[in-house]
Amino acid sequence: MSPLPTHMINRWQNRQEPGPGQGTLYWHILVGDHPEARDLAHTAQKRLAGFHGLHMTPPEWLHITTLVVGSTDEIPAEQQLDMLAAASELLAGFRPVDVTLGRILYHPEAIASEVQPADPLRQIRKALQTATLKVTGREGHTEGLAWTPHMTLAYSETEQPAQPLITALGRELSTSEFTINAVTLVVQQGPERLWDWDLVGQAPLGGRR
Repeated sequence: MSPLPTHMINRWQNRQEPGPGQGTLYWHILVGDHPEARDLAHTAQKRLAGFHGLHMTPPEWLHITTLVVGSTDEIPAEQQLDMLAAASELLAGFRPVDVTLGRILYHPEAIASEVQPADPLRQIRKALQTATLKVTGREGHTEGLAWTPHMTLAYSETEQPAQPLITALGRELSTSEFTINAVTLVVQQGPERLWDWDLVGQAPLGGRR
């Protein structure tokens, strides 16, 4: 999400998405239950509210996308539960992670807050890849060449200059801190913007929440 973009684009203009009745399986770190994450998102979204063409992440679904597993057509419910069990076993050896939000990241398709520190979150992601590979034969993927932990605040739905958005929101917000205790296996039903999510289950860090 660097360097700063000059223009925003429509994220979904040429994007293939699941149709009705189709699902995509994700490993997400859900953070909407943390007041600190919701407060930062509220502040950012309020500053951006006067701009058209932005789709805001609902507070209850604020998240850190950690791994895209694949289509539910190819990964049945039994495998989903096996994957959750495998991930829970691996993550039992991890400690909860204290994270910080504050730095704002800009991408032509989205505006987000960076999540730090990245290294322990990358280790969690690696464990999820291992569990996913063990059960499904695939490691999963993320968009882009490198994974930067982030919480998306708004998605771009139209083409417009980026600088007015950057000026309105800035590069930093007041620091927010909270603790990540678990990763959640989520089925996204249909297109991304519908936010029709079914939670398969959670893999807690340290074996319990």
